[in-house]
Amino acid sequence: MRTLPVVIAALAAGTFVHAATPDDATIAALVEKETPRVVTWRRDFHQHPELSNREVRTSGIVARHLRSLGLEVETGIAKTGVVAVLEGGRPGPTIALRADMDALPVVEQTNVPFRSTVTATYRGETVGVMHACGHDAHTAILMGVAEILSGMRAELPGRVVFLFQPAEEGAPEGEEGGASLMLKEGVFRKHEPEAVFGLHVHSLLPTGLIGYRAGAFMAGSDSFRLTVTGRQTHGARPWMGVDPVVVSAQIVSALQTVVSRQIDLTENPAIVSVAVIRGGVRHNILPDSVEMLGTIRTFSDAQRSDVLARVERTASRIAEASGASASFELFGMPNPVTYNDPDLTGRALPTLERVVGAGHLVPLTRQTPSEDFSFFAREVPSLFFIVGVAPPGAKPEDIAENHSPRFYVDEDALPVGVRALTQLSVDYLTGKMR
Repeated sequence: MRTLPVVIAALAAGTFVHAATPDDATIAALVEKETPRVVTWRRDFHQHPELSNREVRTSGIVARHLRSLGLEVETGIAKTGVVAVLEGGRPGPTIALRADMDALPVVEQTNVPFRSTVTATYRGETVGVMHACGHDAHTAILMGVAEILSGMRAELPGRVVFLFQPAEEGAPEGEEGGASLMLKEGVFRKHEPEAVFGLHVHSLLPTGLIGYRAGAFMAGSDSFRLTVTGRQTHGARPWMGVDPVVVSAQIVSALQTVVSRQIDLTENPAIVSVAVIRGGVRHNILPDSVEMLGTIRTFSDAQRSDVLARVERTASRIAEASGASASFELFGMPNPVTYNDPDLTGRALPTLERVVGAGHLVPLTRQTPSEDFSFFAREVPSLFFIVGVAPPGAKPEDIAENHSPRFYVDEDALPVGVRALTQLSVDYLTGKMR
């Protein structure tokens, strides 16, 4: 077996021939060699973000790269998705690896030289666009993994299906998208993976750590719209109408008691958040109606049904008490709970620990953000894990949460993600995880 210095020298010369089963040192060297390209891709995607179902430039770059590796590539999957298949040199199982490509309607406030200045239209408004959730990193990481695994395909048994997914953040209203649409179009029926792996970069953890949880990991989510209808009148004579603004304020406050006073939080956490309130156009006119948009997060089907019923009942009865009315509706595609197969998770932990080292693999509590990776996880055994991207030693007040305009990815975390997905693939396909 070649020593690591010899491996690196051979890589530089472009003459390296893999051992029958690529070992950890070989994979580490390949990741080190690939990291500069991954960083370059990530910075390019970050500077040119695209909203959900609009990832035309991003998917074009991804498809060209995968074709250059000699992979079988399909484009236009779930509108802008890309799927590629690597055929190993020997018979074996099929696995899938997933990365999401879309950005968010956020005006970037970081000072990186590749910061986004892109604008687009979202819900009829001109908005800034930013990779405020790290999907640029996910896409670049999986492109690097595809390159590394392609270089050792002759020694690998089985097949790897690369899923570059659009619209993880949710398709625009009136459109379908994301993982659910990829499945609806038959991506799993065609390729039949027996396991799926995915990751998410997060400022929850510092660079160098990987977080995981078996079972229910990330919350299911629903998007809701509450419309409070009153009766318009002059702001100086509110008694002549029904003020939907005051009613809406009462509803927003009361909805917080659904979680704090009506749900058994020792069993499962839950979240009800109102994020948008729209009503009125002039300072002295009380409007006819107010629209509120929000999100609900739950961890079981029974809890979801209960919370939805309580939200609707609370809103309608408060409105009725004031002479107004409230309509409640869900919109968009709800995400199920992201569930990590306990057996697959347990078998993968030794692999992940070899990637980050003892003491750097962190068990996590249930996480209230949601992920539409959950649709894949409902179909086959899956593992979704967190790669820390907070700069080590940074003060907590200086670390921005995902979806923040100040969200920052420490690029030293990129090779951690590349090596984790590469090592999981090799270990699974070669039987080390069985």
